[in-house]
Amino acid sequence: MDDDEVSVIDSPGDLADQSAYDKQRASLQTYLDSLPYECETVEDMQDRLEKIIEKIYICAKAKNWLVLSTWDGMLQCWLLMRYPMAKATRANLVRLYYELCLVPGVEPRVLRNWADMLSRLLANKPGLKRKLESTDLQLPWEPLWRVLHKELWPKGSLDETTRNLVNILLYVADQCKRYYPANDIHVMLETFLPITTKDTILTMVPVLTSFLPPTHVHLYLPSLFKIWEAFNSGVIDDRLMELCGDLSEEHVAGTFGDAGDEGGAPWKDVGIWTELQWIQIVGKGLGSMNVPVGAMRGASNTSLHADLLDKSGFRIKKGINRIHALARVLVYSMRTDGEVRDSTPTNVGKRAIKVPAQTGYIAGSRAVETLDRLITSIESFFHPSNAGVWTLSLTTFIQRLSAEFTKRWKEEEQESCQTPVTQRLTSAIRHSFVTILRTPALLAMFAKDPVSMSYSQGALRSLAMLEPSLIMPELLDRAYGGLEVVNETHRTTAVLSMLSGIARPLVSERVWLGGQKHIVPLLELCIPGIDLNDPVKTVCATMFIVSVVQHMKIGDLSQSGMSFSGDEPGEEMMDIDDVDRLPDGAEMSDVPQLSRADERSLVRDSTASFADWVVSLFRRVLALYENLPEEGGRKNTTGGKQEESVLKSIKGMLDVICLHLSDQLFDLVLNLVYDYATTNAKSNAVRAFGQLVACLARVRPEKTMAKFLPHCVAQIEEELRHGASSVRTTSTHAAVPSDTTLHWNMSILRGCLGYGGAALLPHKRQILGLLVLLVDKTKSERGYTGTGRLITRILNTIGGTYPLNTRFVNTAEWDDPNFGKNHSTQWGRLYEPQDVIVEWHVPTDNEIVFVLDIVDQIATPALKMVETLIASNAKWDNASRNDFCRHLHACRAVWGGLPTFVKEQTKNVVNPCLMEDYELPELLVSHLDVKAGFTLTDPSDPRYQKVVQRRQRFGEVVLHAAETFRSSTNGEDHIDAVIGVTRAIDTYLLAYGLSRSDFDSMQKNYVQARDLNRSWLRQKDNSRLVFVKRAHVYHSGRVYMHALYRRRSELDDQLLDQLVELSLSQYTRIRRQAQAVLHNVSGYFVRSTRYILPSLFKALDKGNDPDKMKGALYVLWNKGIAAYALADQTFHGAYLMSLLECQHEEKPSIQKLVNGLSQDCLTHLNEEATQTDAYSLDVPRVDGVLADLEISFSPSFIDQSLLRKATQKAAARVAKREIIYQNTVSSILEVALRPTTHWRYVQMAARFLYGLLRRDVAPSPDVAKFFLDQTTSPQPSIRMIVQRAIVKLLTFVKIRSFSKSKEELWLDEWKNPLARDIAIDDPKEFLKTLQHPLTRDGCYVDKVTTGFLTWTKTVKGYKAVQDGEPPYSWESDSLPCLETIREAVRKQDYITQLSTLWSQESSKVGGSLDMRTDNVLFFKYLAKIFGDECLEDTLAVIEPLLFDADKYKQRAGAEILSGILRGSKHWSPKSLEKLWTWTASRLTRIAGQLKPDTLVFWEGIFQQQLTKRDPRRNKPLVDWILSLPLEFNGDSAFEMTKSLCLYGIMVDALGIHFNPKSGQYIKLLFENANTGYAEMRQHICQGLYVITNNQWQPWYPSTEAFLTACNEQKDPLHIRDAPYMQYILEILGKLSKWREERLPPPRVNQSEYDKVGLTLLQWIWVSAHSPQACLMFPYAVAMMPEILRMSELNDSSELQAYSSAVLYILSAVTPPMEYIEAILDNFVAAVKSSTSWRIRLHALPALVVFFYRNLLSIEQEGIAKVMDILLDCLADENVEVREMASKVFSGVVRCSQRQSIIPLRNRFVTLARNTSLPPRRDLDYAESLRVLHSAILGICALIESLPYSVETWMPSLTEVLAPHATDPPPISTTIRKCASEFKKTHQDTWHKDQLLFDEDQLQSLSTMLVGTSYYA
Repeated sequence: MDDDEVSVIDSPGDLADQSAYDKQRASLQTYLDSLPYECETVEDMQDRLEKIIEKIYICAKAKNWLVLSTWDGMLQCWLLMRYPMAKATRANLVRLYYELCLVPGVEPRVLRNWADMLSRLLANKPGLKRKLESTDLQLPWEPLWRVLHKELWPKGSLDETTRNLVNILLYVADQCKRYYPANDIHVMLETFLPITTKDTILTMVPVLTSFLPPTHVHLYLPSLFKIWEAFNSGVIDDRLMELCGDLSEEHVAGTFGDAGDEGGAPWKDVGIWTELQWIQIVGKGLGSMNVPVGAMRGASNTSLHADLLDKSGFRIKKGINRIHALARVLVYSMRTDGEVRDSTPTNVGKRAIKVPAQTGYIAGSRAVETLDRLITSIESFFHPSNAGVWTLSLTTFIQRLSAEFTKRWKEEEQESCQTPVTQRLTSAIRHSFVTILRTPALLAMFAKDPVSMSYSQGALRSLAMLEPSLIMPELLDRAYGGLEVVNETHRTTAVLSMLSGIARPLVSERVWLGGQKHIVPLLELCIPGIDLNDPVKTVCATMFIVSVVQHMKIGDLSQSGMSFSGDEPGEEMMDIDDVDRLPDGAEMSDVPQLSRADERSLVRDSTASFADWVVSLFRRVLALYENLPEEGGRKNTTGGKQEESVLKSIKGMLDVICLHLSDQLFDLVLNLVYDYATTNAKSNAVRAFGQLVACLARVRPEKTMAKFLPHCVAQIEEELRHGASSVRTTSTHAAVPSDTTLHWNMSILRGCLGYGGAALLPHKRQILGLLVLLVDKTKSERGYTGTGRLITRILNTIGGTYPLNTRFVNTAEWDDPNFGKNHSTQWGRLYEPQDVIVEWHVPTDNEIVFVLDIVDQIATPALKMVETLIASNAKWDNASRNDFCRHLHACRAVWGGLPTFVKEQTKNVVNPCLMEDYELPELLVSHLDVKAGFTLTDPSDPRYQKVVQRRQRFGEVVLHAAETFRSSTNGEDHIDAVIGVTRAIDTYLLAYGLSRSDFDSMQKNYVQARDLNRSWLRQKDNSRLVFVKRAHVYHSGRVYMHALYRRRSELDDQLLDQLVELSLSQYTRIRRQAQAVLHNVSGYFVRSTRYILPSLFKALDKGNDPDKMKGALYVLWNKGIAAYALADQTFHGAYLMSLLECQHEEKPSIQKLVNGLSQDCLTHLNEEATQTDAYSLDVPRVDGVLADLEISFSPSFIDQSLLRKATQKAAARVAKREIIYQNTVSSILEVALRPTTHWRYVQMAARFLYGLLRRDVAPSPDVAKFFLDQTTSPQPSIRMIVQRAIVKLLTFVKIRSFSKSKEELWLDEWKNPLARDIAIDDPKEFLKTLQHPLTRDGCYVDKVTTGFLTWTKTVKGYKAVQDGEPPYSWESDSLPCLETIREAVRKQDYITQLSTLWSQESSKVGGSLDMRTDNVLFFKYLAKIFGDECLEDTLAVIEPLLFDADKYKQRAGAEILSGILRGSKHWSPKSLEKLWTWTASRLTRIAGQLKPDTLVFWEGIFQQQLTKRDPRRNKPLVDWILSLPLEFNGDSAFEMTKSLCLYGIMVDALGIHFNPKSGQYIKLLFENANTGYAEMRQHICQGLYVITNNQWQPWYPSTEAFLTACNEQKDPLHIRDAPYMQYILEILGKLSKWREERLPPPRVNQSEYDKVGLTLLQWIWVSAHSPQACLMFPYAVAMMPEILRMSELNDSSELQAYSSAVLYILSAVTPPMEYIEAILDNFVAAVKSSTSWRIRLHALPALVVFFYRNLLSIEQEGIAKVMDILLDCLADENVEVREMASKVFSGVVRCSQRQSIIPLRNRFVTLARNTSLPPRRDLDYAESLRVLHSAILGICALIESLPYSVETWMPSLTEVLAPHATDPPPISTTIRKCASEFKKTHQDTWHKDQLLFDEDQLQSLSTMLVGTSYYA
C-alpha cells in the first residue's frame, strides 16, 4: 500500500477504518520500540504480504490446492509479526478462504486448514475488538448451505463414520454468521424451518444457531423459544443457551449498539428477554447444575437420555459450556429495572404471625434478584462436605459470573461503551453481586478437588478486585487461620494458592488500602510451608511468595523516616480519599478503617522484619537442599517428578526474590550463600545449589563473580590435580563420591558464568584457561557433560540477544534514591506498554572476540582430536573411545551455544527434489526473512566467514564420523560414540534460530504471566515483567521465522542420508535417537521428507535385515511423514505398495507394525484425495473473489508469466495424477491376486482398494471381480470390507449414471430419472392423497422430510415403473464392470456358497443375533442394479433357510430376502408381483415359527422393509400385519407379543402415513390397558408413546404463518393439546371404584387398579425420557391426584416405585409455565386433603424437588400455599411427616422466604413458650408433645435455613431450645441433631461466629449438644 493511497479519505467510514489502522500501527510500534534492533517498516512488510498473496492467487488460479496450503503457513508467519493489514485486504482474504472452504471434492484435511486460516484472519475472539465489522464484509450463506446439506444427510451407502466435514463447515458458518446479510434471515428461516422435523431437530437446531446472524433477533427468537419449550434435549439446551449468552452480550446496549435501532434487540422485562423467556432460560440453567435437589436423589434431567434415542445428533459435535452461557445471560441482563427492595423486612410486630409478601428487587435489578434466588437455592452444595458431581459445575458458575461481571464493569468504564448510562451496572448492583457470591466462593475455597478449588479462587480473585473491602478481610481471616494450623495440610495449600491469586489487592494500596501491612506476617507464616515432605504445599508456598514479591522491593523502610505530608512524590497520581468511601447501602465491615497515613506508617514499620525473613527463608531452602535424595537415574535427576517440581518452583522463587532485594539485603544474602558454598559440598544438591548461585548472578553478575570465581577456579584446579573425574566413562552413571567437590564448584561456576554477558570480559583469561583445562581433564561422562553445559552457557550469555532485568519498575526508577526511601507506595505498580523501558543484552565487539577465542581455543583443537581418532577407529580401546566422545561433546557444546550468532545466507541447493514436469521452483515456500537480531549478518565480514567455515568444518567431520562408523564392524562397542555423532548431526542441522517447542513454551509462559495480572481481556496495563516477556516473545518469534522453511545444502543432504541410515540401525538405542532427530529435521527443512522417502522404501525390500525394516516402518509411521507421502504424487503408490510387499518378513513384531501403519493410512485414502491433487471442476466463485483481490493491489501484483507457467503445469499434473492412480490400483490388485499372498495382506489390499474407489472414474472390471470373488472368502473381516466395497462401487455407478455434470456428481445433486417433485399447494390434500391407491401417473412418496412446523414447496416422489419400460440405462463406461459382476453372481452355486458362509455361527464371544445391515445392503444393490435376473435361483436357495431350525441359517435367509425386497423398489410390476406373491404366501408361516431368540433379527428385517418406504409399495406386507389378530388376554404372552410387536414396528415405521388409522388402534390400546403381562404392558406403552408422537404434527401452511403464530399465540406447537384426554378421564373415573375392589396380597398385582395404573405410569415414564416429553404433561397433571394415592400403597412395590419415580420425573423435565401451578396445586391438595399420612410423607420430598426446580416460575401465591401447608405438616399427627416437613420447610425458607423469618420465629417461640408438657399419664400428653415438637422443629428449621451465617436473631433461640434438650424424644433428638448440624456448618468461621453469642447462649448451645450437665 503506497503512502499517498492511505491518506486519501473521503467518507466517515474510511475515517473509522483509518483510525483502526492507525491504532494497529501504534500498537505495532510499542512492539518494535521494545526491540534492540531496527525492524522492517510497515510498507516493507506490506510488499511481502503482497508477494505471499500473489503466490496464493497463482495456486488458486492453477487449482493447486496442496501447494496453496503451504503458502497458508507463510501467511500465518506474516500474521505472527503483528503488522497491520488493511481492512479491504483482510476482507478479501476472508472471502477467498471462505470460498475455498466450499470447493466441492477437496479433502476435509485441506479444508480444515483453510477453515483455521479463515478464523485466524477474522480473529473474532470473544471479548476482544473485532477486526472486521459486518459493514466491511458480507458473505453469501447459500453456497455453504449447499455444501453442508449433502454432509448432514449423506447417502446411506456412502456414509463414512470417520468423516468430520460437517463440523468443519458448521465451524465456518459459526465464524461467519455475523457477516451474513440480515435481510436474508427470512430466506434462511424459509429454508431451514420446513426441513426441521422431529427426526432432524438435533441436526437443524445447531444449523439454525450457526447460521442466523446475531442482529434482528426479533425475527427468529420467538420461534426458537417455542421450539425449545417443546423439546426435551441436551443438544438443543446447549445450543440455545449458548445463543442466549451470545445475544445477551451482543445486545447489552439494546438498540444503541452497533446494530442500531433496526437490528438491535430492544430491552424488555429482563435485559433483552421477556418475563417468560427469562424464566425458561434460567429454569434450563438451574437444571444444568446437576444438583440433587432437596434431601432426595433427584433424577437431574432426562434430556441427555432423550438425545440417545436420536442418533443423528451425534455427528455434530461442539464443546459448549452451558454454565458459561448462563453466567453471561445473567450478567449481561443486569440493569436497574425495578424498585429497590428494602434489605430488612417491613416492620413486623413482635407477635405477627402472617408471612409478609416481598416487593421490589435487590439493587433494583431483576437479574440480580434471579441470581440471588438461584445461588440461595444451591448454596449448601458449595460446602466441601456436600461435594459431588455438581461441584465442578457450581464452581465454574461462580468463576464465570465474576469474570463476566468484571469484564462488563470494565467495558462500561471505557469511553467507547455504547450502553446508555441509565442501563449500566451501578455500584449498588456491584455491591449486591459481590455479597451474593461471597459466601459460596468462600465455602468452595476449600473444595476437595483441585480444579473446583482453582475455580472458586478465580472467583474470589475477581470479586476482590471488584469490592476489596468486602472480600479481603474475610480472606485474610481464613489465611491466618489456614497458615497457623499445622495439621490440616489441605487448608494450608488451599489458603496459599488463594493468596497467590489475590496478590494484587494485597500489595497495592491503590486497589485496597490495608493489605500491605499483612504482607510481612504472611510471608513469615509461609516459611514452614517450604517442606520437602509435602511437595504440593511447597509449590503453593513458592507461588504465593513469587506472586507477592514480584510486585515489590524487599528493603527496610523503617529507618528511612519519610514524612507523610502531601509533598511526597507519587502522591498526586493517587486517587486519595482518606478512607475509601463505601457505596450507599454497604455495611461497614468489622475491620477498623485507618487513614492512609496510618496505614503507610504501619507498612514501613513492618518492613523492618524483611532482613530476618530473607535470612530464614534462605536457611530454610539450604536445609531443604541438604535433605534432597541423591541425584541419579537415567536422566540424572534429583529424586522423582515431585522433587523436580519442588526444585523448579524454588528456583523460580529465588529468582524473583534476588531480583527485588535492596542492595544491603543482596549483600547479606550473597555472603550467606558464599559462606555455605565454601564450607560445604553436597552431592545431592549439586544442581540445585548451582541454580541458587545463578539467581544471584542474574541480578548482580559483577559482585557474584568477584565473590565466587577465584574460589571456584582454585578448587577446580586443585581437584583435577588430585585426579577428580579421571575415571573414563561414556554413558550416564551415578557420580563417583570423590568427584563431589569438583561437580559442586563446576555447578557454582555454571551459575556464576551463566549470566552477565559483558561482566565476563574482565575474567576472560581465567575463564578460557579453565575451559581448556576442563576439556582436557574431565574424563567421566558427568564431568565432560558438565563442562559442555558450562561452555554452552558462557556462549549463550556473551553471544546472544536477550532482555535483562525484569524488576517491577524501570531501572532508572529503581536506582532513584527517593524510590529507595518510600518504595512501599509503588508496590503493585502496573505499566502501560509504552512506558516500559526494556534493557537488552546485545553482543559487543569484545564479546564477539571472546566467542571467536572460545571457538579457536576449544572447538578447533577438539575437532582436530576427533578427526585423528576417526582415522584409527578400528583399533580403538576404551581410552580412545572416551576421548572421541569427550571432544565431540565439547564441539557440540560450542555450536549448540550459538544459535543466533550467524545468519545463514542463501544456500546452494544441489537436490531441490522438484518434479520438473509439474512443479515450479518459484512456488516453493521459503522462510520469512525478517530482522531478528543475529550477531553477525554481513558475509564479507572476516569474523562471519571464520565462524561459517568452522561450523561447516564441524558438519563435515561429523559426516565423516558417521560414514566411518557405518562401515566399521565392531559396532556394539561404539554405541555411545554413534549416539554422540547422532546428537552432533542434530546440533549441526537444528541448533539455528529457535525450535518450535521452545517458541511454544515461551508463548505459553508469557500468556500465563499476562493473564495472572489481568482482570479482563482488554486490560492495557500490566506488570513490567509481562511487557519484558512480551518483548522477548516477539523477538523470539522473529528468530523462529528463520528456523522454518530452511533450504538444504549438499552437506545437509549427506547428513540426512546418514540420519536415515542411523534410523535403520540394528541397535534400538541408536535407532530411536536418530528417528527422533529425523522427525524433527523433516519439520524444518523444505522437501526433506521427499528426499528421504526413497531410501526408506528401499529398506523394506526383500532381503533386508528385520531391524532395518523395523526402523523404516517406525519412520514411515510418523504422522507428518505419512501424511506427506500419501498426499505426494510420486510416493502415494509407493507407500501403499511398500507396505503390501512386507509379507516376506515373518517376525510378528514387524507384521504388527505393518498392520498399524495400514490402518492409519486409511484416513488418507478417500475419494477426494486424488481429486484434490488433480482438480478438474470449475470454481467460478473462487475466480470471482480472486478478481476482486487483483483489483485491490498494484497492477504488477501478479507475475503473469509465472501464472501462465503454473496453469500449463496444472494440466500436466492432472494427467500424471490419473496415470499414477491407475498404476497404483493395478499394482495393489496384482499383489492381492497372487496365490501366495497371505489373507491378512489380501485384507489390507481390499481396504486400500476400497479407499481408492472414486466417483469421478468408472470402476475397473478387474477390481470389481476381485471384490466379488472375495465375498465368498472364508475370512469374515475380508467379506465385510468387500461387501461394503461392492455397495460403494454400485452406488458410484448409479450416481455417475444419474449425474449430468461433475458438479452434480460431487455435490450429490444428481437426480433419479424416475424422481418427480410433487408440489404441495395444500398440505391437507397432499396428506389425503397418500392414503389413496396409486393412479397410473401417480407417485410413491417414500420419505416425507417436511411438514412438522411448516412445509417445503415440493416433496420428492417416484413415478412407478410400467411393464415393458426398463427403469434405467446405466452409463456406458461402467458397463464392463457391471458385466463382470453379473457373470460372477450368476455363476453356479455362488448364492449357495454365500448363504452357507452367512449361516455360520459367529465365532466372536457374545456375538449377537442382530440383523447385519451390510448383508442386506449387498443384496439390495444387486437387486437394484441387476433387477430380477437371478430371482428364481435366489428364492430357491433361501426357501429352506427361512424355515430351518438353525437360527443362524434363518437369519442368513432373512437378510437375503430383505435385501431383495428393499432393492426391488423400481422393478417392473410383473417382477414385483412375482416377488411379493412368493413372500406374502410365506409370511404367516414365518410368523408362526418366531421364537424369542429369533424375534430380534426378524424385528430388524420388518423394520428395515417398512422404514422410509411408501406403504403402498409394501401393500401385501402392510395388509398382512393389519390382518393379524391382536389378543391381549390370551394364554401365551409370547404369541400375543409377536403380533403386537409387528404392529408396533409398522406404526413406528409408517409414521405420518398411519395417522388416519391410528384412532382405532389407540382406542384398542387404552381399552386393553389392563393386561396382566409385563411385556404386553411395555408394548402398549410403546404403542401409546409412538402414536401420540406421530399425531403431533403442529404444521402451518407457510413459514410466515408459523412465525406469526410464534409471536402471537401462546402455544403455536400445540404441546398443551391432549388429543386422547377422553380415554384418560374415562379410566380415571373408574380407578376409584377399582381401588376399592383391589385383591388382597399376594394376588394384589392382578387387581384391575394395579394393572391399569402400571400401564399409565409406564407410559408417562417412557414419554418423559423422550425428546417429546412435553406432550405428556396434560395427561400427567390430570393423573397426579391418583398417582399420589398410588405412592402410598405398601402392598404393591412395583406400583409404589413407579408412582414415586413419576413424581420425581415431573421435576426432571422443565414443564410449560401454566402446568407449574397446576402441578403445585395437586401436590398441595394431596398433602392437605389426604387422610393418609403415607401420602403426605411421599408427596413432600417430591414437592420440594419440584419447588426447587421451578423456583423462579412459582408466583408469590404459590409460595404462600406451600408455606401454609408446610406449617400444617409441622403439626401433623405422624412424627415422620413432621420431621420430613421440617427438612422441606428449612429449604423453602432459605430459597424464597427470608423476609418471613422474623414473623415465623415469633410464631414458633410463642408456641414453644406457651406449651408445657404435662405428666406422661395425662390425657393431653400426646397432644402437647406434638404441639411442642412442631414448635421445636420450626425453630430448628429456621436455624438450618441459613447454614453458613449467624444472623442477629439466632443466638437468642439457643435459650429457647436448651431447656427442652432433656425432654423426651423426639424433642431431645431433634434439638441434638440441630446443634450438631450447626456445629458442622460453622466450623470454618467459629472463631468469628462465637463472638455473636453471649456467655449464657454459648452455655445453652453446649447443653443442646450434650444434654444437661452432670453437675447442674
